[in-house]
Amino acid sequence: MGNSLVRAIVAATSLASFYLVFDSKAQADEWGCQVILCLSNPGGAMQYAECRPPINKLWRWLAKGRSFPTCRGVRFQSSRPGYDPYYCNEGFTLTSSFGSAGRVATCVSTSLQPVDRRFCSFRRDDNGGDHSSVLSPQLQREGGRSQCLAKVTSRPNIREQPHFIDVTVDGVGKQRVWY
Repeated sequence: MGNSLVRAIVAATSLASFYLVFDSKAQADEWGCQVILCLSNPGGAMQYAECRPPINKLWRWLAKGRSFPTCRGVRFQSSRPGYDPYYCNEGFTLTSSFGSAGRVATCVSTSLQPVDRRFCSFRRDDNGGDHSSVLSPQLQREGGRSQCLAKVTSRPNIREQPHFIDVTVDGVGKQRVWY
C-alpha cells in the first residue's frame, strides 16, 4: 500500500512538472510531448479525451515500424515496439515448443497440482487417455496416502492488444504500454 502511494506521488509530481513546462497553449502542439504526457498518466494513456488522438496516432505510427516520437526538454527512453500475444493466469508460466503445427504456446503451472490417479498409472491399459494436459506426473505420499501430482497445462489467454512499448520518463520508472 505504501509503495503504491509513493508511486502515485512520484507520478503526480512528474505530471505536475510536465504541466508547468507545457502549459495549456505553450508547446502542447508538439506531438511527441503530448504522447509523453499522456503515457505518464497513472490512470492510463487514454484516460482523458485530449490524449486519445495523439495516442491513437502513436499506435498507427509504431505499427508502421517507425521510431518513437521525441520531445525536447524531457528525458525519456522507449523500447522498440514488442509483440506478445499470449499470457497465462496467475500460478502459470508461458512456454513454447515446436510441434507438427509449428510453434505452440502453452501455460504450465508453477507448482505441482493434484491430478487424477490415472496419470500416474504405469499400466498400458489406461484406455489410451490423453496425457497432454499434465507434465511429469508422480506419486507422492502425504499423510499416509499416496497422491498423484503433476504440472498442469492449459491454453494461454490471447491479449486484445498484443503490441507494447516500454517507456521511462525522467527516470521515474518503466511503464509497459499495450496497444
